[in-house]
Amino acid sequence: GMDQILSEQGVQAVDFDRGVRVDFPQGRQAKEFVMAAEVEESDALINVCKMKTHQLERITGAVKNLYGCIYGFHKAKGHTKYPDAHSFARMLVDLNFHVKPRLHIMDGIMAMEGNGPGSGDPVPMNVILMSQDPVALDSVFSHLIYLKPQLVPTNDQGEKMGLGYWHPERICLLLPDGEISMEEAVRRFGNPKFVVDRSPQKSDWWVWMAKFFHIFQKKPYILEDKCIGCGICVDSCPVEGKALKFIGKKAPVYNYRKCIRCFCCQEMCPKKAIQVK
Repeated sequence: GMDQILSEQGVQAVDFDRGVRVDFPQGRQAKEFVMAAEVEESDALINVCKMKTHQLERITGAVKNLYGCIYGFHKAKGHTKYPDAHSFARMLVDLNFHVKPRLHIMDGIMAMEGNGPGSGDPVPMNVILMSQDPVALDSVFSHLIYLKPQLVPTNDQGEKMGLGYWHPERICLLLPDGEISMEEAVRRFGNPKFVVDRSPQKSDWWVWMAKFFHIFQKKPYILEDKCIGCGICVDSCPVEGKALKFIGKKAPVYNYRKCIRCFCCQEMCPKKAIQVK
């Protein structure tokens, strides 16, 4: 129905079909980006994101949504260049500093929980969130699904790098009829059963060990009875030479030594045949 609404409102839909390399020397993680040229040529940008979960970053909200401004296959290359959640989050914060959206709007009327975007489950949250601070917006989203906001890498790195605030005492919540507290917002609009990773953050020692011993890391695996052999997971793998391939079976087989745990394969599987353990 989006095309119909755009037509009724006289809004032109534009494909991101041109790329341009942009230097960003002040970046703390990323020193350059290959941007969609249409973004660079715009006078102002409004960031409209969906309220949904993400296997690598726990949630994907305002901060991460700007990754859609990266041009073409360079999005896949970013996962190999920034393979862990925190380096990827710092790159996203740098990207937000470069793009500088005027406003962030999160569609939470019908949110998405579980594995997505291709195979997530819709869940009604019945909210629309708006802010000029993408970290604060994502923090409110976190509170509404009973997830500690500091466990979201883009919130944690976003506040440390000066993009915005995740601490609730720094956030003012306004409804059309006035200000409310975070506790009241959670009571009125929250969903404690929302499916998201709420497990405690692992120590730096554990993260360091996981980089060298893949056995300690979460990894994707395929439920062969659900797999239809479509190959979408193989196509979506950003690793050079692919971390999963068809080897004489209906379902692809993983090479976990190559797998960078970006979970693009799981996100794109149309049959929910890829799980994480």
